[in-house]
Amino acid sequence: MRTWIAKVFVVGYFAGIIAIGCDTSHFAQGKILFDRFCSNCHGEDGKGLQQLIPPLAGADYLKKHQSSLPCLIRNGITDTISVNGKEYSQAMPGVPKLSDFEIQNVINYINSAWGNQHGFTKISQVREALKSCKNKPFE
Repeated sequence: MRTWIAKVFVVGYFAGIIAIGCDTSHFAQGKILFDRFCSNCHGEDGKGLQQLIPPLAGADYLKKHQSSLPCLIRNGITDTISVNGKEYSQAMPGVPKLSDFEIQNVINYINSAWGNQHGFTKISQVREALKSCKNKPFE
């Protein structure tokens, strides 16, 4: 009986250590990159800045424009966009120094943060989108 209890304790102990050591956030790098390059304008909570900067939290734009997000992140945008029925015309500078993988991580973080549920973006989708970017970088 003691041997069985000891085995259960040891297995439980190591399972706990493994669980603590594992990163519970699937998109930790994406959050770090978002915090560094995007949260200044879009906010840490993804709510944007009133009428100037569109929200990302609950934004219909994200769901409708998944294929253009890689280009938008890398090159920025100067066009007026509509998010949740409101128009935003503030230019957004791109972040051309982000790698394809970093862009993928940012998109996957944004797609899963603040209640968003827009699925997982694959690196192949990011690369394909970046090949077909129509706009030039805005800096």
